[in-house]
Amino acid sequence: MKLSDQIFTPERYTYQDYLLWKGDWELVNGYPYAMAPSPNRSHQWFSKKFIQQASNQIDKSIFSCNCEAYYELDWIIDEHSVVRPDCMIVCGNFTEDFLTFPPTLVVEISSRKTKLRDRNTKYNLYELQGVKYYLIADTEKKQVEVFELIEGKYTPKNDIQFQLTTQCLIEIDVFNIWQSM
Repeated sequence: MKLSDQIFTPERYTYQDYLLWKGDWELVNGYPYAMAPSPNRSHQWFSKKFIQQASNQIDKSIFSCNCEAYYELDWIIDEHSVVRPDCMIVCGNFTEDFLTFPPTLVVEISSRKTKLRDRNTKYNLYELQGVKYYLIADTEKKQVEVFELIEGKYTPKNDIQFQLTTQCLIEIDVFNIWQSM
């Protein structure tokens, strides 16, 4: 190995390393990302409203939905990737304090500091991992973009219906959440 490789090649980490770190981190393909300090008011407000709407819709369909809405739950993708989406809907049974399979829907609430990662790194990661719906909420523009995974690629989606499972269809009016702020 050349000296220049030793100087400029960033170290890659594992889930075992992640468990030892202090503070809030995510790990994508072995590379650590420090999470931003406590989310601002509009971030927290959107997160709360999304979770309320999602939970209400899931509760209405309690007999056909085996899904739950969560705030900031760790998703351990593999030994080199651990992320903590802002919000997610998880379908199926699990009993751990973290997720080890793809959620059905993920929401990332972008800020100036996270916009590039949300739009590129996480977009590609979630698409590759098979997350059916990916929502990017922009707190500055007060807009939400919705993507649906179709044939392995994200496609923009403009309606409010989300087919979480074959038996569970819910509606979350994500495009108008901002109106009540």
